[in-house]
Amino acid sequence: MEIERKYLPQGLPDWLELTGGVEIEQAYLCTSPTLRIRRMGDDYILTVKQRVVAPSSAIHNREEEFMLDNGSYSRLLAKREGNVVSKTRYKVPIGGLVAEIDVFHGVHDGLVLVEVEFPDTEAADAFTPPAWFGREVSGDRRFTNAFLAMNGATIAVTE
Repeated sequence: MEIERKYLPQGLPDWLELTGGVEIEQAYLCTSPTLRIRRMGDDYILTVKQRVVAPSSAIHNREEEFMLDNGSYSRLLAKREGNVVSKTRYKVPIGGLVAEIDVFHGVHDGLVLVEVEFPDTEAADAFTPPAWFGREVSGDRRFTNAFLAMNGATIAVTE
């Protein structure tokens, strides 16, 4: 089970040094249920994701991952729906957890999202984000990668 909260920062703090990012390219074969393919560094992954309703503001997804080879990934990429989502992901430790900062490229250039995954719902609900995380967008489907893939550059990143 994946339990996460997502934020829309209005910029990153000057003191935050983003190093060691990994390039991610992902696309969707369908969005209900979610079938995602992803190239992350040298890894190729097929993910099956399904949203789970939970009494929490955090996002809860049932998630299964399957490794692919480059050839399988390329063949599936040709069958995608929508656009390819391209981003660089940086991992930053924060209070015993890890914040994943996604800096988007291409049609989503300028968009930055911060996600934090939690071990359980209680930890997600108790989390107090630092001010620089900005507005929480966990419940806003416009900030899901699947929505971004299907809708191009339609999100105003300054909201």
